[in-house]
Amino acid sequence: MVEWTEFERATIQDIFSKMDYDSVGHNALARCLVVYPWTQRYFAKFGNLYNAAAIMGNPMVAAHGAVVLRGLDKAVKNMDNIKAAYAELSVLHSEKLQVDPDNFRLLADCLTIVVAAKLGSGFTADVQAAFQKFLAVVTAALRKQYQ
Repeated sequence: MVEWTEFERATIQDIFSKMDYDSVGHNALARCLVVYPWTQRYFAKFGNLYNAAAIMGNPMVAAHGAVVLRGLDKAVKNMDNIKAAYAELSVLHSEKLQVDPDNFRLLADCLTIVVAAKLGSGFTADVQAAFQKFLAVVTAALRKQYQ
């Protein structure tokens, strides 16, 4: 079980309470697909992903990015048992979708960059540490089924 400080809990709650899920989710997933083009193989049904402009303008990328980000709400609401909260998603991604588990970390890194840009000077080192700890716990929960 992960131990959370009051600061970490409050920080995560605060970040997600101010989150524009559609914008941040879209930008994080699009960044991941552009920066790490091999991740595009999981999104063949999304159509044109040939360049950054096509990815940024793709409505399916935008919609799925929002879905992914809203999925993090489950972790925010279950910070004391993220592993159990994500058990079904872990099975889905490992067995049905067969997603390379390293992609969770890549998307988390892209999400951190997008959130940092949105928060600006409010994204202090302490805030970053709390946010990245949260994302590390989520990615570990998603990777659980792979072990």
